Amino acid sequence: MTSPALTATTPTRPPVTLLLDAHDDRTIHAAAYQRAHPDRGRITTDPTPHTNSLAYLALDLLRAMGRDSFSHPDAERMSTDPAWRAVTCWTLNTGLEEAIVLRAHRLTPERLHRLATWRTETGIHLILLAHTPTPADEQRLNERLTAADLTDLTAVRGTDAILSAIGPAATGRRHGPPPSDHAYPLPSLPRSGIAAFRADCWRRQNNLDFAHTDGQYRAGYAAARTWLARHSPPPAPPDTPQAEDAGPDGATPWQDMEGLRLFLARLTVLSPSPQHTLARVRGAQAGFLSQALLLNVPDDLAEHGGPGITTVPITPRVAHTLTSELPNPLRAAAVAALLFTGTAQPLLSMTQLASIDERTTRLAIDRDSRINVGVPPGPRHMYAIPPRARPLLAAALEFRRRTPRTADHLGLFANCFGTSERFDHLIRDTSVHVPAVVHPHPADDWHTAARCWHLNTPALAPPGACP
Repeated sequence: MTSPALTATTPTRPPVTLLLDAHDDRTIHAAAYQRAHPDRGRITTDPTPHTNSLAYLALDLLRAMGRDSFSHPDAERMSTDPAWRAVTCWTLNTGLEEAIVLRAHRLTPERLHRLATWRTETGIHLILLAHTPTPADEQRLNERLTAADLTDLTAVRGTDAILSAIGPAATGRRHGPPPSDHAYPLPSLPRSGIAAFRADCWRRQNNLDFAHTDGQYRAGYAAARTWLARHSPPPAPPDTPQAEDAGPDGATPWQDMEGLRLFLARLTVLSPSPQHTLARVRGAQAGFLSQALLLNVPDDLAEHGGPGITTVPITPRVAHTLTSELPNPLRAAAVAALLFTGTAQPLLSMTQLASIDERTTRLAIDRDSRINVGVPPGPRHMYAIPPRARPLLAAALEFRRRTPRTADHLGLFANCFGTSERFDHLIRDTSVHVPAVVHPHPADDWHTAARCWHLNTPALAPPGACP
């Protein structure tokens, strides 16, 4: 299937800016480097000397974007086409707008043609800095640019004019990874049910710990009330057949199980610890009960794993680590999915291109229909994609759709996990702790095992519920 990005209107392309530096002025090179700020959409790259390799030029651009793990001795190597697909996908999904390429007079027509294709596909503003001391050098450069179909040029000459065309130096550029996020650590929480949980926390904790625990509880309560006000479907008819896990007598099961699973995943996907998750879930249960809905979750969330239990919040530092250590968009997205789903790798390997919605906000895995062919599919396994992981998933989708012979029913993470050796190498390359790997849980994730029923009774506030 053709990617929507490939069938859309060609991005508007500003003219190529050709900076003709007759004197090879060091101040111009310094200004070009100082202009770079990848987080604000500007990069500067100096192509690797003494090689005409197309792959090396792509890797130089990835390095300028901050994705430079391929320089490690045992890092993954990307061939020419995958490397250029990675450059294109990261450009489209990270807001890259301007690229300065130094020593453009040394680029072969083939390398210039690759840059022209990159510009055509992304609409990036391409700035070429060339050293042309004589008219003959400038003539040869123009012939190469014409052969590469780079004809809409704006030539700039003279040191002052070139410095003005480059622009002012970037400010506020960060060196190194972002600082780690801090969350107040909660103590061990009681394993009480919804009726006694809040009261037990108040009795066992000091004032500060209870204030933080209660804050998480209230957040879950408010989120549940808000979600129910917007998404509450009508209850099932009274004569609906009861499932094996039937609820209380007279109760009717909740119908939108996919919506419920997605709500629970969104509630807990950024939870910094299992204790925070438990407090949020108990608050959500109280919010459901206040609307005459019984939300039942496994007694031991840790035994099941899943969002908020075996997940890692995708903080700015984690996102930086993934993108810098894994230049391949597929591998970066695969590890991000392991972190924000917390699910088992065999289930995640069933992810298809069609499993992710257009806005990359949710991931839905249809496991049942893939295992039991011919059986009507049941509710899918739903996971929320946190905001900082969405560019990674969007880049992976773009990368896969630009790969030849790709269709939406094919696996998104095909060849990312593969054999145990390949999977071990993937985890090693990330240098990020992946709880789902060290905490295997063969059972369904806790939010998938959750159930809900309409009690068909007047809504009453549960003991200890928020006002």
